[in-house]
Amino acid sequence: MAREWYAIFMVFLGGVALSIQTPINSALGQASGSGVFAAGVSFFLGFCVLAVISVAGGGVPSAEVLRAIPAWMWLGGVFGAFYVWVVLTNVTQSGALSLIAALIAGQLAAALAIDAAGLFGLGVHAISWQRVAAVLLVGAGVVLSRY
Repeated sequence: MAREWYAIFMVFLGGVALSIQTPINSALGQASGSGVFAAGVSFFLGFCVLAVISVAGGGVPSAEVLRAIPAWMWLGGVFGAFYVWVVLTNVTQSGALSLIAALIAGQLAAALAIDAAGLFGLGVHAISWQRVAAVLLVGAGVVLSRY
């Protein structure tokens, strides 16, 4: 039980980091005049931190292992880059609350479809009225956050 709460707490901290990262990246984009540059800096610095952690922890896979990874598994960074660029170029117009609410609504809608189809190696979780209601309630939160 403690491991589950630890995981939930760490995810909560990830959400806090996301909310802090967004306006910082946006400010860098505005100061530099380029949202793409700001996204690149974000990813470069993130890469550097993760590279140090990987090397220190012995988590660097061999070339053989890397070659065996299916091509679709390398696309996560593409979606991450899109995410960072979208949030840093839109947070000043939407505000942090509405932006994060819309992000969560989008995540839940996509997660509902991913779960229903069992995509990317995940187990299948049927669409239920409760799950649909959860997505709709967060969507309503997005609308409420704008008024």
